[in-house]
Order: sequence, then C-alpha cells, then structure tokens
Amino acid sequence: MTKRWALVVVAGALAVAGCSSDLPDETTTASGSPTSDASKSKFFDQTEYNRQLAFRDARPQGPDGKPWEQMLEPELVDTARFAKPGGNYTLCFSNAAVNNPWRQVGYKTMQQEVKLHPEITTFTVLDAEAKDDKQISDIQSLSTKNCAAIIISPNTTATLTPAVEQACATGVPVIVFDRGVNTSCPVTFIHPIGGFAFGADGAEFLKEKVKPGGKVLALRILPGVDVLEQRWAAANEIFAGSGLDVVGVEFTDGDAAKTKSIVADYIQREGQIDGVWMDAGATAVAAVEAFQDAGVDVPAIVGEDQQDFLRLWVDEGLTAVAPTYPTYQWRTPVIAALKILKGEQVPKEWVLPQPRITGDNVKDYVKQDMPPLHYAMCGCEDMPGYPGPWR
Repeated sequence: MTKRWALVVVAGALAVAGCSSDLPDETTTASGSPTSDASKSKFFDQTEYNRQLAFRDARPQGPDGKPWEQMLEPELVDTARFAKPGGNYTLCFSNAAVNNPWRQVGYKTMQQEVKLHPEITTFTVLDAEAKDDKQISDIQSLSTKNCAAIIISPNTTATLTPAVEQACATGVPVIVFDRGVNTSCPVTFIHPIGGFAFGADGAEFLKEKVKPGGKVLALRILPGVDVLEQRWAAANEIFAGSGLDVVGVEFTDGDAAKTKSIVADYIQREGQIDGVWMDAGATAVAAVEAFQDAGVDVPAIVGEDQQDFLRLWVDEGLTAVAPTYPTYQWRTPVIAALKILKGEQVPKEWVLPQPRITGDNVKDYVKQDMPPLHYAMCGCEDMPGYPGPWR
C-alpha cells in the first residue's frame, strides 16, 4: 500500500492556524474556468487521488456500526515489543489545538473514550494552542514523563516532524492522527480517507445536479493547507471535464459575514448561480442566507455535517450534499494505543471510512437537541452521558 505520511488534515475548520504557508499554483483562468493539465495545482497527485476515490467504495474491515474501529485495506504491523500487560497506563496526548468546533467536538469524544477504559489510570493532555513551538516543547515534555504511549495530533507537518521523530526515539509507542508528519516512525497513522475524496464528493454532486453550462461558485477557506488544497484539486479535476462554468474561486477565511458578502456579490454580478462548492462547510449556512436575502432560489450546494447546516437543509428542502471528515476519528487513537500496549497488531496506516450525507439520509443525522456547530459524525451517541458533554 502506498504510504501517505504527509497528509495534513483539517476538517470543518473555522480557522487553521499555523499551517503550511505554501501558496497554491494557479488552477483557474481569469474567468474561473478550470485550466489545462499543465497548470494543475502542485497538490494534485494522480496516484493518491485514484487511491482515495477507490477507498470510497472499499469494504471496511471491523465491527459493524463502529466506523471508528474499522479500517480500509490495512497493512498490519506487529507491536509485541511495546506490550505492557497489567494496565495502570498513563496515556499522553499532545493536541494541536481546540480552536474550532470540529476539534472541540472531537476532543470531547476522545475524553469520553478514555473513560470507557479503566486500565487508563491517567490521561495527560497538553494543548499546543495552534503554536508549533509550544507543541514541540509539549512533545519534549511528554517524552520525559511516564507515558505508556504518546498520541500526537500535529499542528503542522514539516515543523513537527523532528519532534515526532524524537518522541519515537525514546522507545515509547507514538500514535499520530488527524494531521500527518513526514516520517513513518509512528507505530500507526490514523485518518479518514482524505481531502481528494472530500472534494470529489462535492464536485461529483454538482456535476450531477447542475446542467452543462451552469455557473458554479467555489468557496474555499484558506490557501496552502494540504488537505484543503487536495479538496480543491479534486474538485478542479472533476469540473474540468464537466461542462460546468466555474465563475469564481474565492477564499472566505471561514468567516460567515465574508462568505455572505462574496456570494451576494456573485449573485448580483452573474445574475444566477447554479451551484456552490465548498472545501469546508462551516459557513454553508451563511452562503444559503445570501441567496435567501437576494430573493432567489438556493442552488445545489455542498456543505458539511454541522447541525446548523443539516437543519437548514431539511427545513428548507435544499438540494445538497455533505461530505464529512468524521470527528469519530478521535476515538480511534485511544483504541489503537491500548491495542499496542497489549501487543496486538494495528494498521501501519489506519484509514477510516469517510461517509457522506445525502438527501436520502440527512434526516438521520439531524439532532435538534445539539448545538448548531455540533458535528453529526461524532460517533458519540452510544457513549455514557451523551449528549451532556457535547453540549
């Protein structure tokens, strides 16, 4: 299996602080229409693109109804050298940040997962506050403590790689999840399928729902963040052969007011927008409101699995799709750590299923009693105390 240790994953981010500053290559013409293969984004990787799209149809291994324990085409590795029978584990976690609702929902889920395992007697967590230098210091600090295993969600890829390698060198098993690093030293790297799959889900939906020649507006959060660039690179690839007219590619900075203003400007300028593609759905509600305020029909739109968008989708009968980057992935590192400490095999790259929400199943994910920015794919509904901690 091809190893992809440099994936940087930020799903549903309202802000992505401290991520790669590499700017994308130009992928659109002045009018916004996709260009030739010669000017594809440098983030487009045909092999990984094909791999991720194929993973969408792959049958996962693992227990039914527990996607956070499932795995796609795993290559299992032996962990006998890390076995520490008897329990009484101190589990340590270096977290990039809890600076947006996606990360907050995920961290709550992780905390509740820890409570399910009495063999974990101490859960030590250091929050890097989206600062590379702080996380480097945090990882160094954890490496000197009595950690049975260290879980790391890196703030950025390249900068955190040496710190992760230093942690691996201590002999303590290291588990990386959510965002990757440029080394294969962790025992396992855990993540859902990836950005190409997310971007393709939305673009394929618009290709199906918008007639050839229809005008599509692409809304992006930030440039230069690997997984977000992958989302747009996948969409650009699909739009290039679709007959759709991408009239604009605009960055919203994850700001609802800016999103609403951009959409309003395009409605006025173009006269009609037939589809809206987004690389993260945090401001999808604001985009919808721009059409409503203009007194025009809301076109086919790509969102995400936040409750505010899902409720609006159902209430207004929108034509929509919600690709996801499930927050249930925050359960998996804890499960993986315990498997490793018991000497059980784990995948070297633990790829989790990455479902999408469609018009056929959206009602199943609407939770009226949860906060607007709660993520439906938390995998937390069966956990003790639900819904309390997530409110």
